[in-house]
Amino acid sequence: MNLLTSIIIICATLSAILAIVSFWLPQMYPDHEKLSPYECGFDPLGTARLPFSLRFFLVAILFLLFDLEIALLLPLPWGIQLISPTLTFFWASTVLILLTLGLVYEWLQGGLEWAE
Repeated sequence: MNLLTSIIIICATLSAILAIVSFWLPQMYPDHEKLSPYECGFDPLGTARLPFSLRFFLVAILFLLFDLEIALLLPLPWGIQLISPTLTFFWASTVLILLTLGLVYEWLQGGLEWAE
């Protein structure tokens, strides 16, 4: 048996064992609350014309904005292989500094406060 066949068999066996255990392991006791559709605290059966807090959407947009830094910084380890890794480090540092300044600004303006 060669190495590739052994690896495929081990991976398939381990995946099957984990899939079977994941069905047996959790002890779920569903009730009416857990089985009902839920969307961000809104009543799913009520009218869709009720007013909602814009602060929720502001925090969601801020989260998405600051979450982009992960996507922008993921290729950073491969930047060492470029011709000038210092340029890559400079741009990554610039992105982090701008995002940090934006976070400080939002914090000082009270945009991250849940209660008023």
